[in-house]
This record gives sequence, structure tokens and C-alpha cells, in this order.
Amino acid sequence: MTAGQIAALIAAGAFVLLVLLLAIPLIKLGRTLDEATIAIRKTHEGSAPILDGANTTISHVNTQLRRVDGITVNARAVSGNVSALTSLFTATMGGPLVKTAAFSYGVSKAIKARRERKEAKGKK
Repeated sequence: MTAGQIAALIAAGAFVLLVLLLAIPLIKLGRTLDEATIAIRKTHEGSAPILDGANTTISHVNTQLRRVDGITVNARAVSGNVSALTSLFTATMGGPLVKTAAFSYGVSKAIKARRERKEAKGKK
């Protein structure tokens, strides 16, 4: 055996050792990828019922929103009617009520002033 052959044998052995050392992480990486694939598959299978439930929930929410929209339209109509009624009341009764209130206030002030004058004369 010559020195070249011995060197070739050592190089071949080192190459085999290198291949073995690299094979272990590659095998572990393959297992990790298999586990990741299984996890993704299970997640995909489990998400279908969740998405179906979400679609059902959204359908119910849309139904409720349509009902709320109807209620809002009716509330708008009622507030318009109340506004019209308030305007009508103000136009027909507001003026006389304000005049009556002002008159009664004036009368009470006049009576109070008269009483104060009488009391002031009585003390002198």
C-alpha cells in the first residue's frame, strides 16, 4: 500500500464520517417537516367547523341588523311626528301660554311691590 492509497482511504473514511454526521440532522429535519405537515392538516380539518360557525353567526348578525334598521326607520318616523306635534302645540298654545305666564308674573311682582310699600308706610 502506497502513501497515496492510504491518503485515499483516510479521505474516503472522512467522507463517510461526514455523510453520517450530516445524515442525522437531515433525518431529524425530515421528521420535523412531517410533524409540521400533520399539524397543518389537523389545523385545516379543525378550522372548517369554526368557519361554518362563523358564517352562521354572521348570517344571524345580518338578520338582526336588518331588524335594527327597520326599528331605526320607525324611530325616525316617530321623532318626525313628535317634532311636528311640538311645532303645532307651540304655534297654537305657546303664544297664549307665554302671555299668561308673563301676565301672572307681572301681577305677582305688582302685588309684592304694593305690599312692600304698605309695610314701608306702616313702619314710618
